[in-house]
Parts: sequence; structure tokens; C-alpha cells
Amino acid sequence: MASPGTTVAFLPSPGPGSWHLGLLPVRGYALCIVLGILVAVRVASRRYVRLGGRPGVILDVATWAVPAGLIGARLYSVVTDYELYFKPGRDWIDIFRVWDGGIGMPGAVVAGALGAWLGCRHTGVRFGPVAGAAAPAAAFGQAIGRWGNWFNQELYGRPSSLPWAVEIDPAHRVIPYENYATFQPTFLYESLWDLALGLALIWAARRFRLTGDRVLALYAAGYATGSFAVQSLRIDFAHHLLGLRADQWAMIAIWIAGVSYLIMTAGKRGPDLITRPDPASSPGHPEFAGQAARAHPGGNPREADVPSESGVSRTAPSGDDCTGGVISV
Repeated sequence: MASPGTTVAFLPSPGPGSWHLGLLPVRGYALCIVLGILVAVRVASRRYVRLGGRPGVILDVATWAVPAGLIGARLYSVVTDYELYFKPGRDWIDIFRVWDGGIGMPGAVVAGALGAWLGCRHTGVRFGPVAGAAAPAAAFGQAIGRWGNWFNQELYGRPSSLPWAVEIDPAHRVIPYENYATFQPTFLYESLWDLALGLALIWAARRFRLTGDRVLALYAAGYATGSFAVQSLRIDFAHHLLGLRADQWAMIAIWIAGVSYLIMTAGKRGPDLITRPDPASSPGHPEFAGQAARAHPGGNPREADVPSESGVSRTAPSGDDCTGGVISV
């Protein structure tokens, strides 16, 4: 551990973490959250369109998923840290001061997924490819949003003298570590994990021909694994049960849900693209031979009309009838 007064931080403290543009306050925490959301929506939209989806669908779904995720994240934080809002001397109005911190990622993950599902139903598209396109994008967005904890000088780990330790100002140090200057940058660890997770999801979707719903389940399991490990390093106050932080129990629940779904759908494979062919264009369909003979009397159907080895016609009609899909960047 770092000696009292030592300053060996590779990451210096960000100072106040907020600025003013005239009378308008600009907070680093809020900027990271907003930037993370914008990047996630942009990446998800590009991936969805490459699947064959209609441009604008992800933005429509995001109008449901993003508010739901933010509300879920805040509710989770308030429930797990209720002392910050309802103990004597506290003001419950602080519940609405989101810019000061207090975003619970487990709540964002669960509520955001529910909001996306509702958005898909409202928009008239199916959930699978939207989830598959959005899962890696969400991981990238979280990697950016985690830097908001650096601006707020919060959620750091144990005292440390490692070269990449983060310096924390005295006003933000927790008891009994007031005399230590540098700490484990748990926000950095989780940010790097989320970045690696997003890239791994893209690779896995291609390599193992995962449908969109299974990409989402893999994201849930991967996110929970990294967050559980990072939680073990944190020293901020948290409710404990059987030696584990409340957030760690939430990660266990999310991990079990993700892994269970992957096991239950182990035989499910893509590609099952957004733009699907007419079933009659399949060689196994009774109408296929007759259609081919009528379209090409005395000859074989053109190669372009023959479904590929994946079972998806190369001349599949366009549309937004969404199913789980294999995702590419």
C-alpha cells in the first residue's frame, strides 16, 4: 500500500470535475455519461443497419431504452445507498441530483434491456437483432461512462502505490484512509474490461454465429464477471451479505441469468438475418422446384437465386421483420 502522503499517481485527480460556460455548469461526470450514450447509440445503429435493418430503428428504440436505463440505474443506486438520501440530516431531493453521481450499472443493464424490449414492440421490430447490435455498443458506452467516476473522485479501490494508481483529493478520501494519497483506479479497470468485452462480443458473434439474443446473454455474463471482480477492490461504503457487497450479489444474479440462457439456447445458431427470404425460395420447400422451372425453363436457376450454404437467399427481400441475427461491425 502507498505510504501516507505519497503521490505516485499515474492518473492525477481531475480537480473540481466541473466547469462553467458562462452561467451554465458543465460537469465531467455528466459529460462522460452523455458521451457514452451517444457512442453506444451510434455503434448499435451502424451494426443494426449492416444486419439489414432500417436506419433509424435503433434511435427509436433508444428513446425507450435510454430513459429506462437511467431511471433503473438511479433507482438501484437509491435503494442500495438509501442512507445518502433518507437518513437524518440528508435531503431526499438529492435523489434527482444525478449529475453528482450515483448511477448503479446493474439497474441500468436490467432496466435498459427491458426498455429496449418495450421499444421494439412499440416500433414493430423484433428484439433479437436489436439486442445483438446493442450489446457490444452498450459495453463501449459503459467503458466511456465509467470515466465519470474519475471526475467525481469516487468508487476507487484500496490504497496503492502502483504506477497507474489514481490520486484522490483529501476531501474525497473515505475513512480510515484519509492519510493515503493514491488508490486503485477501479473505474479504469472496469472501463478496460468493458472495452475488451465489447470487442470480444463482436468476435464471438462472428466466430460462433451467435444470434442476437445470445449475444445479449453473453454480454450480461461477461459484464457481471468483470464487475464482480472490480467490486472486490472497492472500499466505499456498501451493504454486505455473507461477506459480499450488495453489488456483487446483483452481479451473481445477472451472471446466472446470462449463463442459464446461453445453456438453454446452446443449439441455436445464426444467421437469422433481419432481411429474410421468402420461405418458398428454400430448396426444401415444395414450391421451390416449380418456381425455378417456371423462371428458368430448360435450365438451372441462376446462382443468385440459390440460397447460400447458410440458408439465406442472396436475393432476400428487404424488410424489418427482425429475428436474432449474427452481428458484424
